[in-house]
Amino acid sequence: MRMTAKGFLLSSMMAMASLCEAATIVVKPGDSLQNAIAKAQAGDTVEILRGRYQGNLIINKKLILKGINRPTISGGNQGDTIRINAPDVVIDGLIVRESGDNLKDQNAGIYIYPGSHRAVVKNCDLSYNLFGLWIEKSNDVLIENNLITGKREYNSSQRGNGVQLYNTNGARIIGNNISFVRDALYVDVSHHAIFTGNKLHHSRYGSHYMNSYYNLWEDNDSYFNRGGLALMEVRDQVVRNNRTWGNSDHGIMLRTMQDSLVENNVIAGNSRGLFIYDVEYVSIKNNLVTDNRVGVHLSAGSTRNQVEGNDFIGNREQVRYVGAKDEKWGVESGNYWSNYLGWDRNADGIGDIAYEANDMVDRLSWRYPSTQLLLASPAVQALRLVSQQFPVLRVPSVVDPKPRMQPSNKQWRQWHGKHYPGQ
Repeated sequence: MRMTAKGFLLSSMMAMASLCEAATIVVKPGDSLQNAIAKAQAGDTVEILRGRYQGNLIINKKLILKGINRPTISGGNQGDTIRINAPDVVIDGLIVRESGDNLKDQNAGIYIYPGSHRAVVKNCDLSYNLFGLWIEKSNDVLIENNLITGKREYNSSQRGNGVQLYNTNGARIIGNNISFVRDALYVDVSHHAIFTGNKLHHSRYGSHYMNSYYNLWEDNDSYFNRGGLALMEVRDQVVRNNRTWGNSDHGIMLRTMQDSLVENNVIAGNSRGLFIYDVEYVSIKNNLVTDNRVGVHLSAGSTRNQVEGNDFIGNREQVRYVGAKDEKWGVESGNYWSNYLGWDRNADGIGDIAYEANDMVDRLSWRYPSTQLLLASPAVQALRLVSQQFPVLRVPSVVDPKPRMQPSNKQWRQWHGKHYPGQ
């Protein structure tokens, strides 16, 4: 049967397409992995069989590096173990370890260089590296399901961060387990990112945001750090459904923050649950703040915020506030305070008198800590009573005009006793 010109052209195009299909290159122990990367064409897959390979690799074209049965790439404690310097690179299923330890050079297990957009690192173990991943000026990266541990015998200040984002957009950091680094996640000048399902522990900060906007922080666990989550110089953040517990300083720090939402988080067993400093126009609602030494430390003109529907239960001090005037919380629907001593005559679920977080005795005990030895004495209790009865002796406080009589979170007891080891 005679082939038409149209059929011949179609057949030729199909043949050319088959010739241009991406190839798979298999690397086995004893082979040079860098040579295999050099010989591969853009779009190829390099399959790396189980074994140990020399690192300090440079990937400068679109490639997939796929580990078979978890091969190990070692940087030999020098430089970066892997450098990505091209868009659309995928690294999957490798053990990447033993970068150098030069903080000035930012040595990393995987260093994603500027312009390496859409890089993917997933299902990898990154261990004994200075920085786990350093990601700079590269957009739409995906970092998923990795186990990242640092040089754990180093002092905190000498370690790098687990994942460092600098000047990026659209990053997705999902389902990673990060520990024994300086900060598990360090986010600087990076916007429109999603952080979800991560476990961040045994580090300085679980997450440390600086100068970053329009990010989502959801369903993460931060525990046994110095600080769970630190949001500094940021705006337009959504922080919801996270659990931050057992941190030796704060659970969630909000510092110089505007136009954001903090909701439905569990903040338990920290030295300070919420640390709020220079914060305006932020909605803080439906959080459980329980069993912290200080539930909320509030200062530096933090005002014009909506604080509604939260449960403050069993904190040694519910609120530590020093200001020139009252700060009203719970104006619309109120919060629950476990130490509220009022009543509810009409049984509408709202206390009949306002809750005031602090009095003159609290202010004296903060200024003169030694007076805490006398807090149970009759004289101090009398002073509390006098300050309540005579407004001239009253100090400015956080005031909730609609205190709830019952907590919203019925499982709050399960979060008691989750303190930092040794505290």
